[in-house]
Amino acid sequence: MTIDTWKPSDPPTLAEDLLLLLFQPRSGTIAGENTLFYVLAGAVLADLALGGHLATTAKGRIGGVADHVPSDDLLRSTWDYVSEKHRSAQTVLAAMGPGLRQPVLDRLVRRGDIRQEARRVLGLFRSTTLRDGGTDRRARLLADVRQVLVEGAEPSVRVAALAALLSASGTLPQFNREIPWTSPVIERAKDLERGDWGATAAAEAVTRTVTATVVNSAVAAITVLPRS
Repeated sequence: MTIDTWKPSDPPTLAEDLLLLLFQPRSGTIAGENTLFYVLAGAVLADLALGGHLATTAKGRIGGVADHVPSDDLLRSTWDYVSEKHRSAQTVLAAMGPGLRQPVLDRLVRRGDIRQEARRVLGLFRSTTLRDGGTDRRARLLADVRQVLVEGAEPSVRVAALAALLSASGTLPQFNREIPWTSPVIERAKDLERGDWGATAAAEAVTRTVTATVVNSAVAAITVLPRS
């Protein structure tokens, strides 16, 4: 039996950051539920690429880098899957995405970023409501994405991947209060989806290229997968 070694003090994964951004504190809902599984899987692939755990083929298929196993259990299962053989991004998203929502949400709850409150509906049925956990992490993530999409700041590879996946989820219009839904924002978001992330430090060149390829493949797959 696999032992989950994750601790709330561990650095957040990109999937956690993405789900936290998609959480809507005012309504207690998560935006983009119809594409959520797929974009979370895209975030896991992006994280693996950022860590140097993935390689891509000339045809854009994705495989694991041998003997470079990720330490995070959430990433490990996807790495194991693509290490069996090279697979298309669409295959990976469809296979790995459905199992991600709950464990990623559980991590956000354990970190204190989101709270879960039990309540009764009509005095009979128990349900769970999501509430803002009171940390400032979501606000900081949103500010990073806003700087890139609205103010034109050059993104880090991580923020570029996060913004590209957020755009691919189709939820950006719901962030209109913080990120105005304007033509320049839409154009910038589409550039990021295509992997046009601008110049970054030379040391990040290889990581940027692989991550951009993986995210671009994931984004292309998300746009053709069912949304209901």
